[in-house]
Parts: sequence; structure tokens; C-alpha cells
Amino acid sequence: MNAFTEIPGGAAATAPAGAPTRQPLIEVRQLGKRFGDIEVLRGVDLDVNKSEVVCIIGPSGSGKSTLLRCIAALETYDRGDVLVEGELLGYTERNGRRVRASQGEINRVRRNVGMVFQQFNLWPHMSALGNVMEALQRVRGMSADEARQRGMKMLETVGLAHRADAYPAKLSGGQQQRVAIARALAMEPHIMLFDEPTSALDPELVGEVLQVMKQLARDGMTMVVVTHEMGFAAQVADKVVFIDQGRIAVQGSPQQVFHDASQPRLRQFLQNYFDRNAFWTRNNDTEPA
Repeated sequence: MNAFTEIPGGAAATAPAGAPTRQPLIEVRQLGKRFGDIEVLRGVDLDVNKSEVVCIIGPSGSGKSTLLRCIAALETYDRGDVLVEGELLGYTERNGRRVRASQGEINRVRRNVGMVFQQFNLWPHMSALGNVMEALQRVRGMSADEARQRGMKMLETVGLAHRADAYPAKLSGGQQQRVAIARALAMEPHIMLFDEPTSALDPELVGEVLQVMKQLARDGMTMVVVTHEMGFAAQVADKVVFIDQGRIAVQGSPQQVFHDASQPRLRQFLQNYFDRNAFWTRNNDTEPA
């Protein structure tokens, strides 16, 4: 089992003994972000490795979504670094000073990052297939035939090839979110970011979206997921990160975070969401059914 230590005022680190060194796909270093007088992120450090699923949990207002939006360069950050595949995102060095990068440079660095939001953001006047094809034609410059072929493949991946001609108003919330996932996957990202992708769904529709995400994890997609779905995090994540008041308070495997949690604030948070015995039975390392 990985070593697990809580760092006072910071994160708990996992470090498998003798593990080979490899550059993470995402590196976050001492990230800080303010909104006016409110300090939302306070020196966050996080690595995300290839094919790793990282689930970020924490109370509302803790900075989870802001962290994800900084990783996607949808928010500027005030200090620290975000590196995507080894390249600094959002800023560049010029004459010995750090300055905001051009939008073209930002787009180039994050070209392999896909993001799925709480809201589906589908074009209402386009079919499911049209929504998936749009960026392929406008951004990737594909022909209509090429975009249609890839779009259908992505809809098949999320189980919606049979609804390719349906417009968003005729799709359930879960189906719309699956189209949004297909749209992001069509751009062939190396990394997928999910910002509470099931929070806007009726409870009965959550499962169909989570099943798609579980399959992506099984297929080796690198994923960072901000979520309140503790069962999903327990079953799928390689690493669970608990953020509180803008800091990573604890991080570790699902077993360590959900079963062996010793940090008082984490315990309090978990007790508000579930009975821990529903997911982990003491002295039993098996995953929940």
C-alpha cells in the first residue's frame, strides 16, 4: 500500500516505494487565486499522471471548481504554475517577466484538454450529431464527411448513436450530458476535466452518465473529476483529493481517504455525505459492489 502522510497545513502525499519517475500530464504548483478580497486557492500542489483518475471532493465554496477552471485556463490564476504536458499554461516569460499569454498560445497549450461542465451547453438548433460535428469542422477543419464519421463513432461510444438526429429539447438531461461528453471526446483529448457533471441531473439519470465515465476510466483516459458522487470516487478514482478552504488537506487512494480517514475536517465532511460502512468494511479492501 502507498505511504500516506498528512502534511500539516497542506496535502497528504502518496509515494509508492521504488516507483519510476515520470512527468505528470498536469502539474499544479503553489497555485493561488483571489476573487477580490477572497482567497479561493491557497498554494495548491497537484500532479495528475497519464491514465490516472483523480476525483476532487470537498464542501461547497472550497475552491474545487476554481481549481479545475484554472487547469483549463478558463480562469486566470494569481500565483504559482499550471503545466499541461510540461508546458506552462496561461502565462509566458517575456524580458524576465511573466505576462499573460495570448489566446492563441493558451489554446495551443490546452489543445489536448477536454472539459465537461455542469450545464450541457449544447446548441439547441443542432442535432446531437451536429453538436459533436461543429468543433471538428470549425476548429479541426474536417470535412463534413470526416466530422460525421467521427461524430457517429463518439455518439456510439456514449451509447447514443440511435439518437444522432435528435435535438437537445428531445433528449433527457442524462442524454444531453452524454452528447456533451461525446463532443469533448471527438477532439481526441489526452486529458478530460469534469466539473460536477451529474449535479444538474435528476437522480434517476445520474447513473447513465457515470457509466460512460467509468468506461472512459477503464479505457485509460486521464481524468480529473470534481464530484459529489462519493460512490463513483470510491470505485473509480486512483487518487481522491479533499479540498477545504482553498487548500488540499488530504489526498490518497480511495481506501485511504474513505476508510482510513484520520483528518478531523475530512471525517466531518464524509459524515455529512455517507455512512462510511456503506462503501468500506473495516479490514476488507474490496471495492464496493
